[in-house]
Amino acid sequence: MPKEMELKQGAEMFQILNENGEINQGQTLPDLSDEELKDLYRWMLKIRTFDGRAIKLNRQGRLGFYAPMAGQEACQVASMAALRKSDMLFPSYRDVGTAMYHGLSMEKVFLYSRGQINGMNIPEDVNMFPPQIIIAGHVPHAAGAGWAFRLREEDHVAIAFFGDGATSEGDFHEGLNFGAVYDANTIFFTQNNQYAISVPVSKQMKSETIAQKAIAYGIYGIQVDGNDALAVYQATKEAADRARKGEGPTLIEAVTYRVGPHTMAGDDPGRYRTKEEEKNWTSEKDPLKRFRQYLESKNLWSDEEEKQVEEETLNEMNETIKKVDQMPKGTVAELMEDVYTETPAILKQQKDEYLSWKEGK
Repeated sequence: MPKEMELKQGAEMFQILNENGEINQGQTLPDLSDEELKDLYRWMLKIRTFDGRAIKLNRQGRLGFYAPMAGQEACQVASMAALRKSDMLFPSYRDVGTAMYHGLSMEKVFLYSRGQINGMNIPEDVNMFPPQIIIAGHVPHAAGAGWAFRLREEDHVAIAFFGDGATSEGDFHEGLNFGAVYDANTIFFTQNNQYAISVPVSKQMKSETIAQKAIAYGIYGIQVDGNDALAVYQATKEAADRARKGEGPTLIEAVTYRVGPHTMAGDDPGRYRTKEEEKNWTSEKDPLKRFRQYLESKNLWSDEEEKQVEEETLNEMNETIKKVDQMPKGTVAELMEDVYTETPAILKQQKDEYLSWKEGK
């Protein structure tokens, strides 16, 4: 289990399963049943399958903005599995896997990608904010939500997901400082996927780890193998338990890798990273391969189950995209809806002017 420690130079990264899917000596497994373990892998496989098909839909012009998630499934699924449905999720644009696990429908994800207003209209029974495009812009919001939970003496937790590049933004530091000072029930989850678009981690910071930045704010910090689902689960579960007991926030750095491009908007990873590097992460450190090897060692997974999950996911995606294709496109007027509880007078005026102009054309 991870130590509640202050990370210093050279601190050991927390890992339960090694790259061969074997339990590291001396490590204690999370308290998960066989069915819960299988469900973790099902969701990881669903997200991997979803990602591959979503990239194709984007290239066909049937989806809009899309940021590939492949390689980061353990980070997104195992962390959310360690939380409750009543906890509040603050995802960034690459974290639709966390949102889907937390209850956001595939239809909403597709609508969001296509820029339609209903994709940002989160259902009442899904405790999350819409995915944030502004880098680190949601970190202070998560700190505020965690503070609200603490003030209300509620044992809910807020979790914000962001990449390594976000740690260079002021909002990251402001959010951590605020959350630390007010002992917010917040988990700050960094998916260190090695690159902020084309900028490597070595150009983002001089410190050896992101997790050790927690020291400056007086909060818990841990670096975890982000491709080890069990380690991610355990680290997140312990962070949530501390927050629920009023022991303040945690900064988690999950070391992982973005397999695909930064987004489908023209990024070419081949211009800033080598084939050897990519092969090392995709063939040797793949989170699905590692977790499946562990499940197979316990006789908990088969090729038939693998195929079934893939087919079910693709069938759901095919039916959903057909439905979304038939929906009317969004309008300019809709951009002003679902932003404020009570629309400000100036926005009402602008909407009326727009509608009047449109009618007069």
